[in-house]
Amino acid sequence: MKKKSILRSLGPGLLFAGAAIGVSHLVQSTKAGADFGFGLLWALLLVNICKYPFFQFGPRYAAATGETLLEGYQKLGKGVLITYYILNFATMFTIQAAVTIVTAGLAANLFGFSSSLVAWSCALLFVSLLILIVGKYKLLDRLMKYIILLLTISTLLAVIIAFFKSNTTYDFTQILPLRAIEITFLIAFLGWMPAPLDISIWHSIWTVEKEKTTFQKASVKQSLFDFNIGYVGTLFLGVCFVLLGAFVLYGSGRTFSSQGTVFANQLIQLYTNNLGRFSYIVIGIAAFTTMFSTTITTLDASPRAMALSTKLLSNNKLKLNYWFWILLLSFGTFIILQFFNDNMGFLVKIATILSFLTAPFYAIVNFILITGTHTPKKYQPNIYLKILSIIGIIFLVGFSSWYLSSL
Repeated sequence: MKKKSILRSLGPGLLFAGAAIGVSHLVQSTKAGADFGFGLLWALLLVNICKYPFFQFGPRYAAATGETLLEGYQKLGKGVLITYYILNFATMFTIQAAVTIVTAGLAANLFGFSSSLVAWSCALLFVSLLILIVGKYKLLDRLMKYIILLLTISTLLAVIIAFFKSNTTYDFTQILPLRAIEITFLIAFLGWMPAPLDISIWHSIWTVEKEKTTFQKASVKQSLFDFNIGYVGTLFLGVCFVLLGAFVLYGSGRTFSSQGTVFANQLIQLYTNNLGRFSYIVIGIAAFTTMFSTTITTLDASPRAMALSTKLLSNNKLKLNYWFWILLLSFGTFIILQFFNDNMGFLVKIATILSFLTAPFYAIVNFILITGTHTPKKYQPNIYLKILSIIGIIFLVGFSSWYLSSL
């Protein structure tokens, strides 16, 4: 692949990274390190490996067929698309609310105009809507690589400094939680690590949209290269956040607060305690911008998926377009935040657990679609990726059943 072709093909993979690097990393991974030390690294690595094929099938199918996964779901049967429609409608409000409230906590901590997370959430949703209405999201998309690069460099520096400053003895014994509260956290941790599986659908939409805007069709090889860059980046940062939480907080007796503003302050302090007070503004802006980009991405992607699903299910007769869904999502998010504004941790837990329990559906359907007659034979995954897919499905179904049986 020529260098110019490689650079030209980059885009959807960075959007994937921008959507993934958020609550799962800044909140869940850091908390995993703070509460369990290095004990859950096995879970982080295993879930990234087991989910990999199903995320990859999104850009693979889109590049191979020129269609989104939703159009593929329709070919598998109307019941499959209806099931997605119901699942997405049931989860998109809690996902958006969880992402928005974490962003609001960082904004309140960084700017300090108000401590009301509902007020900040409304302001963030309003600004996000304005950005999407006037079409300026493309600018944020172009800045995404720099935002992620800044967060990556600062996180890596914080981890290195924390390692040398820490005087504790490191225990790399891996832990399988057995108590109900620990199992619940593990499932929540796995739910959004590195992201909910329905982002594979968003990725397929981004891949198709990129071809429309650039008037150039990316090859399957180019699309997978782009995806792999984003995926490896999210895995690397996930490990870094676990290490940072372990080095700084594990065994200290301190825990992360479930209140948004308090948590945001604790998170930023992880960096400033290691990099110095001078880094407060830089780190605060990097963390906030990362979460804000995730807020906009989810606010944009879910309505696009719902609008396309509605169009496919109704044969274009029902005019519930993108703007209908984006306004409904904003309103629904506001209603949810009214009830959970003082307990960010509980809201995040609900959203992440729901995502994990619905993951087997996306895994199974994506696998059937990519290995079936609707995907050209030459673009189907090789035998090793098929075996990994089967292992991944067993993992997701097994852990979901284990969690439900522990309730």
